[in-house]
Amino acid sequence: MAKKKATPKAKRSKKKKSATPSLLVLVKRIIIAALIAVAAFAALVLLYEHWKKEPFAQQEVPRATAAVALAFPKDAEYPRLQKERKEQIIRHEGYTVSYNPDDKIANWVAWELTAEEVRSSIAKRTNSFVPDPDVKGASVHTKDYTHTGYDRGHLAPAADMHWSEKAMRESFYLSNICPQKPKLNRGVWKKLEEQSRQWAEKYGALLIASGPVTTDNPERLGEAGVAVPLAFYKVICGISDNKYRGIAFLLENRDYGSASLPSLAIPIDSVEKVTGIDFFYLLSDEEEEAMEASVYFF
Repeated sequence: MAKKKATPKAKRSKKKKSATPSLLVLVKRIIIAALIAVAAFAALVLLYEHWKKEPFAQQEVPRATAAVALAFPKDAEYPRLQKERKEQIIRHEGYTVSYNPDDKIANWVAWELTAEEVRSSIAKRTNSFVPDPDVKGASVHTKDYTHTGYDRGHLAPAADMHWSEKAMRESFYLSNICPQKPKLNRGVWKKLEEQSRQWAEKYGALLIASGPVTTDNPERLGEAGVAVPLAFYKVICGISDNKYRGIAFLLENRDYGSASLPSLAIPIDSVEKVTGIDFFYLLSDEEEEAMEASVYFF
């Protein structure tokens, strides 16, 4: 008996049954995708609302920026006397001096030296030593140094003042000058001045204070009675690796021959004990103590 062929209607019925599962899968996928989108949107809304209330990690950024931008406090180069002595504070273009009218020399001279100032060549050296017009009372004159065997030694160097004609001129005021042995002035003291300029150019800026160390009954020069220092100091503060760094020198008023600067470097607090001067006291106590207790050779 011959088999009966399937009718076209039966074939169409089989096609409809095979298409039904694909449609269900598609609907499920659409529903799942919609749910995921709604959940993601809700999460973004919640995150935004939380961010408006608490700026989370944004608080960390200013702290990091502040560390990179470590700077000197205003007027941080100026020391203060801890031992009682006379002083007259005189501010000039390139430096400030604490002038001692008894000794006719400075207690200290302080200035900031920047890389831009070191690179400048606006002003030429004048070599014109004159009395400081801002000094009250009896003034020192250049003749007080004549034929004494001492150089007129700068505390704030003229070579640090090439950036301004006024600063250069005022660097030769005798309030910025002390009697120095020629071989000190032209030897290791000059090397220290040159090294300081190299450090300032490398690190951007330095705070520097310099001055004499005297005895109660010093040798005196000329009619003015200029005190001859027993020694000289220079203290330097710079910034390296986001930290304040310090180095100091305390040099007797004599010839040091070929002595190297590293062999003569000492901590700043050692100079404070000898001079009775508080350097860089405008830094926080913690920063000042750490900086002044160690030697950092820039």
